[in-house]
Amino acid sequence: MKQPIELFPRKLGLLPYVFLIYLFLPIVNLFTYEDGLRFGFGVVMLLLFLVSYRELYFGETRPGFLFWLLLQLGIIFTFSMLYGLTYLFMGFYTANFIGWYTQSRKFWSALLLLYMVELIPLIYRISQAWNPDLLFVFPFMIIMLLSPFAIRSMNSKLELKAQLDQANEQIRNLIKGEERMRIARDLHDTLGHTLSLITLKSQVIDKLAAVNPDQVREEAREIERQSRAALRQVRELVSDMRTATLAGELKEAAVLLSSAGIEMTIEGEPHFQRMPDTTHNILSLCLREAITNIVKHSQASHCRLSFQQTDRDWQMTVQDDGIGISREAASFNVREKNGLKGMAERLALVNGKMELLNAKGTLLQLSVPIVVKDPQRSEAG
Repeated sequence: MKQPIELFPRKLGLLPYVFLIYLFLPIVNLFTYEDGLRFGFGVVMLLLFLVSYRELYFGETRPGFLFWLLLQLGIIFTFSMLYGLTYLFMGFYTANFIGWYTQSRKFWSALLLLYMVELIPLIYRISQAWNPDLLFVFPFMIIMLLSPFAIRSMNSKLELKAQLDQANEQIRNLIKGEERMRIARDLHDTLGHTLSLITLKSQVIDKLAAVNPDQVREEAREIERQSRAALRQVRELVSDMRTATLAGELKEAAVLLSSAGIEMTIEGEPHFQRMPDTTHNILSLCLREAITNIVKHSQASHCRLSFQQTDRDWQMTVQDDGIGISREAASFNVREKNGLKGMAERLALVNGKMELLNAKGTLLQLSVPIVVKDPQRSEAG
C-alpha cells in the first residue's frame, strides 16, 4: 500500500504553511513592477524557491539538503541583485534551515554563504543610489543574520530533551528489570527457605507416621506454623517492609538445622558495629540461603558459622562437614539453581565478595568492605 504524499512533514503541523505568508511581499512586487521576460524569469525562480522550501523540510530523511540550500541562496542572490532589496527578506527561510545543522563546520560554512548573499546585494544597492528608506532594512537584516543561532540553539535543546527522554525511559526499564530481579531473589530467599523446612517436616512425618503418633502431631503443628510464617513473608514482601537481621536469621537457622539433624556452632560476635542496614540485610539473606543449601544438598552433620570484623571489612563464614562441592558447582547453572547467583548479585550491591571452596565439606566465605566516611567532609556537607 502506497503512503500518501506529504506536502510537508506532518509532525510540523501548520508551521510550514504559516511561513509561506512571508512570500506575499515578493509575489506582490513581482506581479506589480515586473513584466515580460523579467516577470517570467521571476515566476520560475519563485516556483523553484517553493520546491526547495518543501524539500528542505525533508532534509533529515532525504539526500540533497545542501543542494536545495545552495539553490535557495542562489535564487535570493539573483533576486536581490536584479530585482531589488525587497527579496533579501526571503533569506529568513534559508536562515531557518541553516540552524538545522548540528555539525559546527557545516553550520558556519552555510552561515558565511548566507552573510555573503545578504550583504553583497545590500552594499551594491547602497553604493549605486542611497535612499533613506533603506534604513528600515537594517533591523530586519540583523534579526535575519542572528536567527540561525537561535534556531540551532532551540533544535539542540529539543534534541537534548529527546535524548533525556530516551535515557529516562532506559532508566525506567532498568529499574523495572532490577525490581523483578529483587522480587525473584526475595521470593527465593524467603519462601524457598520456609518451603524447604516444610518439605523436611513432611518427610519426618512420613517416617514417624506408624512409629510415634505424638511426634507426628508435633511436626504437623510445626508445619502449620511454618505455613503461617510463609504467608506472613509473602505479605511482608508485597508491602516491601521485610528487613532481615542476622539475629533473626540465626534463630531461623537453628530451627532449620535442628529439624534436619545438623548441629550448629557459632564463633565470633554476629553484632557487627557501624554496619549499614542495607549491608546487614544482605548478609542476613545470604546466611539464610547458605543454611538452606546445607540442609538441601550437603548431607552434613555439623555446621559452623563464624563472624569477624576487621579494620577493612566484615566477614562471615559458613562451613559444613558434608559431601562438599563438585567441579561443576561453580558453573552458572548450578550457581543459579543453588541461589548462589542471587547471593553474588546481592553482595555486588555493597561491593562484597563471595568465595566457595572444598574444605572437608563446603566452605563459603563472604566479606563486605567497611566504607569509612571522611569526618571533615561530613562536617563540611
